[in-house]
Amino acid sequence: MLQLLGRADSINVRKVLWTLEELGLPFEREDWGAGLRPCSEPAFLALNPNAMVPVLRDGEFTLWESNSICRYLAARYGAGRLLPSEPMARAQVEQWMDWQAGELNNSWRVAFMALVRGQAHGADAVDASVALWNQRMQVLDAQLARTGAHVLGADFTLADVVLGLACVRWQRAPIAHAELPAVAAYLDRLRARPAFLLHGDNGQP
Repeated sequence: MLQLLGRADSINVRKVLWTLEELGLPFEREDWGAGLRPCSEPAFLALNPNAMVPVLRDGEFTLWESNSICRYLAARYGAGRLLPSEPMARAQVEQWMDWQAGELNNSWRVAFMALVRGQAHGADAVDASVALWNQRMQVLDAQLARTGAHVLGADFTLADVVLGLACVRWQRAPIAHAELPAVAAYLDRLRARPAFLLHGDNGQP
């Protein structure tokens, strides 16, 4: 039985939950993280020295980093679903996953932590983060306008899991939003997926 360690309202845990649901994999989840069992406990640090969720356990195998966990699950159990086996197609999925984890996440960090989590940041830094966040989301909007379906075309992939959640976070954030019609239409299409309603568009930022 797969074991997932992490709180269910964490965006990174939700990536893995959504992937597990899409693949129809049975799993058990343990509550770890802010407000729950602390990740600073030695038992958790032995699994992830970064003291962050999620962590996946598959028998004796342990893995951390949410995007890596999603890739592992799709590669081992997906039989070509969510992550193509053909090298060029797989590289494109992983390109957008890496863009989400790097360029997109770094753009919203200051604004989100200030406006949603209540951390202290200067107004100029927040404004700059909001502007960069909208700019990065415009990159995704242009890609979705080209494909007219999912991030990489007709097929739903892991890129849609990580970027679908990122779109929800952007849409729910209390910021001035750029006009992104392709992103809005994309979220409407994702709402046809039960797993997205469970773990993506479920009221969490």
